[in-house]
Amino acid sequence: MAPIPTSVLFVCTHNAIRSPMAEAILKRVARQRIFVQSAGIVPADIDPFTVAVMAEQGMDLSAHRSKSLDNLDDGTFDLVVTLSPEAHHRALELTRTTSCDVVYWPTFDPTAIRGTRDQQVEAYRNTRDQLIGRIEERFQSGNAVASGPASGRIGGDSRSVNTPSGRGSDVANRKSS
Repeated sequence: MAPIPTSVLFVCTHNAIRSPMAEAILKRVARQRIFVQSAGIVPADIDPFTVAVMAEQGMDLSAHRSKSLDNLDDGTFDLVVTLSPEAHHRALELTRTTSCDVVYWPTFDPTAIRGTRDQQVEAYRNTRDQLIGRIEERFQSGNAVASGPASGRIGGDSRSVNTPSGRGSDVANRKSS
């Protein structure tokens, strides 16, 4: 198992769906042991479906403000996890002269689903659940993983979502030298 980094940046295309989900999940899993941020290539407002499906897990993203890679609180990270092809290429450009790991996690863009509102919300849940699985697998150490709004593992299923539809963004491995 890879060592647990002390700082992680999640990057997707807009910092509106996947990277804010991943940031919130890792913050819950790491419980302040890891500095975590997220950013996008071209920031956009948080997607309402993202807010809704994360609230199902007790994570409030309603106050999330999307950031670009240029507007980060800290520019140095041990690990950059990219969630879209565009984000991966940009991260490789930005880290080419640093000693930081850049990892690409192909993550489905739920905005690609056209259909009923229920089908769209289900696509967001699937993306959230995929990220929960990847993050728990990569960052879990001991029993530092939280469950649902109270405690234990991240999980559970609350399927009542009442938000308008939204839009989104996209998600291999490389060590930069």
